[in-house]
Amino acid sequence: MAQILQIHPENPQLRLIHRAVDTLRSGGVIVYPTESSYALACQVDDKNALDKIRRIRQLSDKHNFTLLCKDLAQISMFVKLGNDAHRLIKSLTPGPFTFILDATREVPRRLQHPNKKTIGVRIPSHPIAQLLIAELGEPLFTSTLVMPGDTEAMSDPYDIRERLEYEADLIIDAGIIPFESSTMIEFTKTGAEIIRQGIGLAPMLN
Repeated sequence: MAQILQIHPENPQLRLIHRAVDTLRSGGVIVYPTESSYALACQVDDKNALDKIRRIRQLSDKHNFTLLCKDLAQISMFVKLGNDAHRLIKSLTPGPFTFILDATREVPRRLQHPNKKTIGVRIPSHPIAQLLIAELGEPLFTSTLVMPGDTEAMSDPYDIRERLEYEADLIIDAGIIPFESSTMIEFTKTGAEIIRQGIGLAPMLN
């Protein structure tokens, strides 16, 4: 049965963040808040936890997976970051953006898109998400909490608990978060392109 932690969305209690980090380090899958929705997360190198997230969401291998990162320095370890991409990501983060770039050798093959060899990266602005990756000391594998058959991420912690009580290992309750997609930007040889418009605005690409 999942642990339930009520964490303040603006002033997170560090002792509770540490409990969530301990769960991650023990191979657990957690539900946590971002600025755009609730999401699932586990450690990047934990294959069993990753497979658990795949089962919960019923994801195929062709799904674009995402790493939640602390900053640009951390991002540069996992994706090939040219000058243009560096400048654009720096100007738009932290915030509700997911960037798709070519993965480096640091990214396990099971996390890369099987054909494109890309990975998504994101720098969150939500205080809880920021603290989780800061205290863990490494990126998180993450996937938006859109359940099979649904078109939007779950937004109410009560409903999340009802549905995932025996699936997730820990659920962070940070109040209701209405679902709004992050804006997804893909970098190709010809430049950056918005492939999904969400709440993040990038007027320089319009």
